[in-house]
Amino acid sequence: MMERLSDDLLGLILDKFDDPNDRKSFSQVCKDWFRVEGLHRSTLQVLEPDLIPNFLPRFPNILNFQSSVPIRDSLFEFIASTCPRIQVLNLNYKETGDHPYENDYGEVDGMKDIDDLGISAIARGCRDLREVLLRRRIGIWDRGVASLVKFAGNLRNLDLGFCTGVSDDGLESIGGLKYLEVLNLQGCWRITDKGLGFLAKGSLCKKLRILNLANMEITDCGLIYLKEMSCLEELNLAECHMVTDISIEMVVATFSTLKKLILSWMFDVSDVAVSALARGCKNLEVLDLSGCGTVSATGICAFSSHGSLKELVWTKWNFAITGHDLEHLVFGCSTLERIVLHKNAQGKDSYGSARKNINAELCVRMG
Repeated sequence: MMERLSDDLLGLILDKFDDPNDRKSFSQVCKDWFRVEGLHRSTLQVLEPDLIPNFLPRFPNILNFQSSVPIRDSLFEFIASTCPRIQVLNLNYKETGDHPYENDYGEVDGMKDIDDLGISAIARGCRDLREVLLRRRIGIWDRGVASLVKFAGNLRNLDLGFCTGVSDDGLESIGGLKYLEVLNLQGCWRITDKGLGFLAKGSLCKKLRILNLANMEITDCGLIYLKEMSCLEELNLAECHMVTDISIEMVVATFSTLKKLILSWMFDVSDVAVSALARGCKNLEVLDLSGCGTVSATGICAFSSHGSLKELVWTKWNFAITGHDLEHLVFGCSTLERIVLHKNAQGKDSYGSARKNINAELCVRMG
């Protein structure tokens, strides 16, 4: 009884320390304090996965498991049985700019990595998963996604960015997640318009807030399905080259809940779509039109009377904009706080003096 009370008191003291260095110092006082610190650890970042069997039993209560390196598939059953309370599984690879290389034996960069069996083991053993981030884990395919959905019904956030094995069948499974709010499918090139149809018919269509469809092979026909998603706040369609003004005007411009929209490097998006967005997306706060070569100042100025826009990104290598256009936009849209233009923007008329006036106005708005 006294030992249990002592552990509880030590735990209360430990909870007062937020700095990792302070907690490390606490654990070095003696064996009991070392043990208690392990029991109260909630987040663990793994850098050397092969040592997991040695150190993981010290941390049975972790809620957040993180690793950005390859992890052998066989270790995940041990992880799940040792730490069944995991709620956040963050296995995203670091954004290095290089895609991991997978050979015919399921090895990534020469090391065996997680695949469908591993993610299934985690899903079966950790039944309270809320966030699963698997960005660039290219061993994950539809079967693993189906197992994850089956056993992790409480998922709120799922990142499958560049998991190139995931296809329409995987989306059919994901559509059944009742509580999913954030879904990243960037770079999943096997997914087609049919897959978006599965999402629209699923339970998540009334709950999903953030959807990333960048770098995907979808068309206007697929985007039309998104009309069923009544709570969408953020949408990323960057580099979806087969999406045009048609679906932007018919679907995206009807989202009254939309706050952030990324349309960068979409070559078939023009002033027609941008004007429709200005009219229909009344709560839009961030709009990224980087590289949209057919958008001109005419479309941008449609936001001059918008009541919510805070940030506009419009970077093109070679475009012309007048000082009058900029002033019309900024002084007309009272909520605007930030504009990003390409450094080589070719100004006309009083462009230089207009920029000084605009910078002064935006500085005042941002305090």
